[in-house]
Amino acid sequence: MRVRTLTSRVKRRSYKRSPRLEYRTLEYLTEISLKYGVEPNVFFDKIVEAWRGGESTYKHLTFECRKATKHYAIFLITTESKVVTQFRLSVKSLLEANPLQRFTARAKFAKKKRQRAEEIRDRHGEMQIKDLHVGMKRVNIRAKVLEISPPRMVATRFGFYATIANALVADETGNIQLPLWNRQINEVSVGDFIHVEKADVIVFRGTRQLKIARNGSINVINV
Repeated sequence: MRVRTLTSRVKRRSYKRSPRLEYRTLEYLTEISLKYGVEPNVFFDKIVEAWRGGESTYKHLTFECRKATKHYAIFLITTESKVVTQFRLSVKSLLEANPLQRFTARAKFAKKKRQRAEEIRDRHGEMQIKDLHVGMKRVNIRAKVLEISPPRMVATRFGFYATIANALVADETGNIQLPLWNRQINEVSVGDFIHVEKADVIVFRGTRQLKIARNGSINVINV
């Protein structure tokens, strides 16, 4: 009689990261490097240096490799003990010769556009919709409400329920979405001219939006 011995086999999960997510990470790192006044090629060299040696520094920035495997590494960048960002990169990207290079020209152009728009805001207080770019903070605009979607109930990240409706607002230069929350929905109607104060420009599901800051406001105005 033959006795069959059963052995358990544990299948190891292989590391597989979406190429799109890796692309976005590299693009994001290019923007971060320019934000902190570091050329992207130097910035990436410091990331690789941290990957090989555990830590590196450049000016006011500290690059730390928190975890390294044969497939990927996790990094933390800080400035004066404050967290700048934490991210993951594949070893394939780390072995490339400056993968940030292909994003540099576009990121520099976008940065100049944001700076120009912020200069306009500082001079005039209010901005035109065509000058709004993702990442801008505390902007003020005047616009007309073109559409308001039917309200719907959503769960917030804090576990509460809230009512939201998306308004489409426009001036003579373009349009943008403006989410209305709770009582704001009843305070604004299609056809109203509104003044939006202290809003951030974000992107949600590929659509540019104005997000009212905590101390921001929406007011209906007479024109």
